[in-house]
Amino acid sequence: MVSLGGLARKIFGSSNDRRIKATRARVAEINALEEELKALSDEQLRARTDEFRKQLADGKTLDDLLIPAFATVREAARRVLGMRPFDVQMIGGMVLHNGGIAEMRTGEGKTLVATLPTYLNALTGKGVHVVTVNDYLASRDANWMGKLHRFLGLTVGIIVHGLSDEERRDAYACDITYATNNELGFDYLRDNMKYDRAQMVQRGHNYAIVDEVDSILIDEARTPLIISGPLEDRSEMYNTVDAFIIQLKPEDYEVDEKQKTAIFTEDGTEKLEGMLRAAGLLKGDGLYDVENVAMVHHVNNALKAHRLFQRDKDYIVRDNEIVIIDEFTGRMMPGRRYSEGLHQALEAKEHVQIQPENQTLASVTFQNYFRMYEKLSGMTGTALTEAEEFGNIYGLEVTEIPTNLPVQRIDEDDEVYRTVEEKYKAIVREIKEARAKGQPILVGTTSIEKSEYLAERLKKDGLTDFEVLNARHHEREASIVAQAGKPGAVTIATNMAGRGTDIQLGGNADMRIEEELGDMPAGPEREAREKAIREDIARLKEQALAAGGLYVLATERHESRRIDNQLRGRSGRQGDPGRSKFYLSLQDDLMRIFGSERMDSMLQKLGLKEDEAIIHPWINKALEKAQTKVEARNFDIRKNLLKYDDVANDQRKVVFEQRIELMDGEGLGETIAEMRTGVIEEIVNKAIPENAYPEQWDLAGLRAEVAQYLNLDLPVEEWAKEEGIAEDDIRQRITEAAEAAAKDRAERFGPDVMNYVERSIMLQTLDHLWREHIVNLDHLRSVIGFRGYAQRDPLQEYKAEAFELFQAMLGNLRQAVTAQLMRVELVRQAADAPPPEAPEAHGQHIDATTGEDDFGDSAVLLRADASAVIAPEDRDPADPATWGKVSRNEPCPCGSGKKYKHCHGTFA
Repeated sequence: MVSLGGLARKIFGSSNDRRIKATRARVAEINALEEELKALSDEQLRARTDEFRKQLADGKTLDDLLIPAFATVREAARRVLGMRPFDVQMIGGMVLHNGGIAEMRTGEGKTLVATLPTYLNALTGKGVHVVTVNDYLASRDANWMGKLHRFLGLTVGIIVHGLSDEERRDAYACDITYATNNELGFDYLRDNMKYDRAQMVQRGHNYAIVDEVDSILIDEARTPLIISGPLEDRSEMYNTVDAFIIQLKPEDYEVDEKQKTAIFTEDGTEKLEGMLRAAGLLKGDGLYDVENVAMVHHVNNALKAHRLFQRDKDYIVRDNEIVIIDEFTGRMMPGRRYSEGLHQALEAKEHVQIQPENQTLASVTFQNYFRMYEKLSGMTGTALTEAEEFGNIYGLEVTEIPTNLPVQRIDEDDEVYRTVEEKYKAIVREIKEARAKGQPILVGTTSIEKSEYLAERLKKDGLTDFEVLNARHHEREASIVAQAGKPGAVTIATNMAGRGTDIQLGGNADMRIEEELGDMPAGPEREAREKAIREDIARLKEQALAAGGLYVLATERHESRRIDNQLRGRSGRQGDPGRSKFYLSLQDDLMRIFGSERMDSMLQKLGLKEDEAIIHPWINKALEKAQTKVEARNFDIRKNLLKYDDVANDQRKVVFEQRIELMDGEGLGETIAEMRTGVIEEIVNKAIPENAYPEQWDLAGLRAEVAQYLNLDLPVEEWAKEEGIAEDDIRQRITEAAEAAAKDRAERFGPDVMNYVERSIMLQTLDHLWREHIVNLDHLRSVIGFRGYAQRDPLQEYKAEAFELFQAMLGNLRQAVTAQLMRVELVRQAADAPPPEAPEAHGQHIDATTGEDDFGDSAVLLRADASAVIAPEDRDPADPATWGKVSRNEPCPCGSGKKYKHCHGTFA
């Protein structure tokens, strides 16, 4: 029986089919212009760019220009790159222009597709950002596709690690800017820590095309970008709190080792409150009042340090330092530290020197960064399985673009073995058989350890001629992937997303020419060698095709179908034949989690012998259902994280907009006067409550606060003795005295100096309080989950208390700015001084798939120090002193082919 939905799809086609059908007419119109544009000279073709810009200025829209602009790019690509975009690539370009996600199979030319909407949207002059996952791809695409854009008269910039602010500003000022997601996010955060508008490098967020959109907007969106700086020494407070924890008894707390949680009981909380109150460390009535958010965080960390972390199991003490022990490998991890004060709590517990914490100066998630763009689009080979998340969080619709040629890959049913050992035996056997007939094989693994384990198994079985790829973002990796299609080639790879290079059967001719003939000058000899290489590639391709094309052999199912599909998609590009098969065992993580014990006993009863596999389409369907459940759970986790981050993000936007207004504002006198009035209102209301008798007024307190915040010594007690004096009279006199003092100071300084001083103090005070506020929000977030035990919604509680904290921050800002401006003196020389330097800061982004910091110890400095970054050609491989600053993920300058962090970086 066919469902109504299924019947409708049969009659009308799916929504995806209808979207594709709607673009066909426009593709036909683009094709109709082809012969006309072929007849134009290069100059005439380039002149169309100025003509399009003129039409936009005269009132036409980008949609009006889509057909002629796409036709222009197609002709330019044919002339400059020797590539003519297919009709399906035109459809992909339209989806991107309309602010959607184009799902295109591997090998369908996504890089070229992006040039179509990039060119069209760059005509507005507002800037287009093309986002890639690593520096290598950003450089490659900017140089490769940049030729086309420059031919058409557009400017192209590139943002990679190690550029100075001036170089970044120039790159962002270009019509089209190629950049990595990390660099874009950090530049946004750095810009909002500058003290002068002219120092900022970005010029807005108009339109972004995100390559490998699922990797950037889903996988990497789990962890925020953070800029942090050293915090003042608080070792005394850690030691004090540690001494209190030692005094608690087992009945004062509850420990759950399985969940790795430790919480105080009611008795324990009361006891702790008494000790903190006696030490003067408690504000308000109780430990869980909003003013004590930071203290709750510290006492919780101290409890964890004592009751959840064991010396010589979780960490060791060596050379007066706490060294973490990796729970999976048992290895020491020198240099790694627990975050958010936990490491300091362990140092206090073991009575070793307490190192200063790092404070978060600014942070943003990729989810919130990319949602700032007026228009956002993306492309990838695998997005449909995450269509709900793209729609809910980013408002992006996923469209599956048809392939240029029909897919000929055969996706075979999974083979399921009882044990991992049996599975690997079958994998080695299969690799040997495929290799014997000359079929190229790509073996996919889920982790670095498993890829290395399989490599050892192959070596033991006498197979040594293979490549192992288990690191990312490396130029050498791209070249290995490019040659993985040679007959009989065996490539073991972890995480095939974002390689940016196709596996071409027979090998990649252009990369091979670059490797073999890189230094050979142009001429007849080079041409002959190039021809010979291309002929050899063609011969090898025929051999690979005869052997059945690329064989993708996966050693395990990933918890996400999307990752499995990325691996599968490497085979069968551009209509090539190919095959894919997954080898599983009941001991694999996914199988184990979803009840394989029952299945194991059932298979034994059915008489499944050793080294026999069970193969059936039902198993594939059951596994896909399991993966769908895990995907839904992961989506819920990310959605929940985003709800909390949205609270901070709304506040972040207010603060960042305020900073820009302050930097742009010529005169801040009116704003400062409002702040001063607000402070006077607060201190008068506090000292003279509504409807209070004069004898109840706190005049001594009022006089002290007038001196503290307004730097004025006023006889408020004398005023109160006057007959018939009212609260409004006292407020009016304080206001007049404060305004007179402020006016006198402004006249002495002059308008230019006063404006500079006001802006500097406002910005620096706002930044200082915002940083403290971020820390408070982090601490609040870490403990708010406990409200669930009281049947209260933690998210609503977080929103309410975050708002209270924000209001308190604004109150503190009024007081601090007013107090400083009423005291400031002798700053005339500051008028011509440069803006204040931003604090030393480091960048951090934890890769959600590997757990490693993308920037590691090399640290992205807030002040981009171009002198510390030395161009590769100026480095002497034999002399590390000439290398300057090397990013952890860069190829090691010594020429080993390894990443710096896995080579000389391990000693740095």
